[in-house]
Amino acid sequence: MPSGGSPRGAVEALRGSLKPRILYATPEMADFVKTGGLGEVAASLPRALRQHYDVRILIPGYRQVVEHHPEIAVVAQLPGSADMPPCDLGLIETGDGLPVYVILSPALYERDGSPYGDQGVDFSDNDLRFGRLSLAAAELAQGIDPEWRADLLHLNDWQTALAPAYLAWRGLRTPTVLTIHNLAYQGLFPWENLGRLGVPESAFQIDGVEFYGKLSFLKAGLFYASHVTTVSETYAHEITTPEFGCGLDGLLRTRAHQGRLAGILNGIDESWDPRTDPHLATRFEPDDWKGKRANADAVRGRFGLGVSRGPLFAIVSRLVHQKGVDLTLAAAESIVAEGGQLVVTGQGEPRFEAAFLDLARRHPGAVGVRVGFEETDAHRMFAGSDFLLMPSRFEPCGLAQMYAQRFGSLPIAHRTGGLADTVEDGVTGFLFGEASLKGLSGAIRRAFDTFASKRRLGTMRRNAMAREFGWDKAADGYGSLYTRVVGNGADLIRGRAAA
Repeated sequence: MPSGGSPRGAVEALRGSLKPRILYATPEMADFVKTGGLGEVAASLPRALRQHYDVRILIPGYRQVVEHHPEIAVVAQLPGSADMPPCDLGLIETGDGLPVYVILSPALYERDGSPYGDQGVDFSDNDLRFGRLSLAAAELAQGIDPEWRADLLHLNDWQTALAPAYLAWRGLRTPTVLTIHNLAYQGLFPWENLGRLGVPESAFQIDGVEFYGKLSFLKAGLFYASHVTTVSETYAHEITTPEFGCGLDGLLRTRAHQGRLAGILNGIDESWDPRTDPHLATRFEPDDWKGKRANADAVRGRFGLGVSRGPLFAIVSRLVHQKGVDLTLAAAESIVAEGGQLVVTGQGEPRFEAAFLDLARRHPGAVGVRVGFEETDAHRMFAGSDFLLMPSRFEPCGLAQMYAQRFGSLPIAHRTGGLADTVEDGVTGFLFGEASLKGLSGAIRRAFDTFASKRRLGTMRRNAMAREFGWDKAADGYGSLYTRVVGNGADLIRGRAAA
């Protein structure tokens, strides 16, 4: 968790650094607020990069941020632009010394709900809220903070994707990397909003921000960014196809042909370790299946399940169509009929929440459901379950399958995106090729057969727990990309030192 706010002097050591300066702009960060994988990535990747880069975060000043930092040092004033109000730029520091810029605008950010909406409804002014975030990133490249100026902007998802466009419209050449965490979310707004965001009318065209008659934040980023990345190699290929390209496959194919699209697999934090995890009922090591069973017993108790010698299946997921939860619902009856049990935690579309609750009512003692999310529940479910169900129709990267393997829970997953890149079929989990009930049922059948063989089950668990999913490899990949995008890093810092 973040520590209290600290003044600019607390980051004095970083000021004189000749390391390339990377601004990592993100709409969420797990230190303060997260809704999914992006928040976890934003909390971990910048920290992994700090050995070689002067990295700072940029995040909106949500209520969750300012309540933890009642005294935030203001380092710059951001002028108003179009309908985006003027505001202050603050600087705080996390407990381990990571500098974080905070956009201080109570009218835009200090609200109930998630970063994006409340009670399932998006905020009506999200264009202004995240236009302001994108513009602040561009202003930090422009030198709005007299003490620190970004050499490269690393931007994340549509909420920051206007930043490369703002740089281009202002005639600035700061290099930019845009990471797509999920292409399905594009930041689409009416074309009439161009003026209130300060978007020139000349940019509303196919080679610009226009997308089927609407203003697209993400399209702008894909067009103007120096380089585009996404969060697994397989997904980087998939999004260049009509099936997965969400209408942007043509532009993405162009970027790929230009050598400006890459897939860099996410990692997971080292805290996901069954030997040290404080959330677990009992910590355990590979081959300590008694410790794993203790967590299974805790999960069964928490979810109201009966004692069982059958396998325990888990779902830790947003309950939405993308995640294939309708396929799991269709397969659940056969899981129970075969002697298996199912525990589910997550939230999402009301129809799926209701369907899982109804499933639990029809199968008391065999199916347990908790709508919502609690960190301890999730950790214990990964540790206690035998199999994790992830039949996602598409999955840019996915983190749950990596967490599960670290705890010896074998993923049952659709062969797509990051799932294909992180699960080894028949070795650390089970992959199926067709996103259908038939495909999922076949993989579940293989899981039951494996569970019946203690020797094979133990071997697969050990294989899964031996997988390395740390952030070092991803940090190396981004480091190589930064060097390509910025040019010679040594030249860059020598030039700044001379200046």
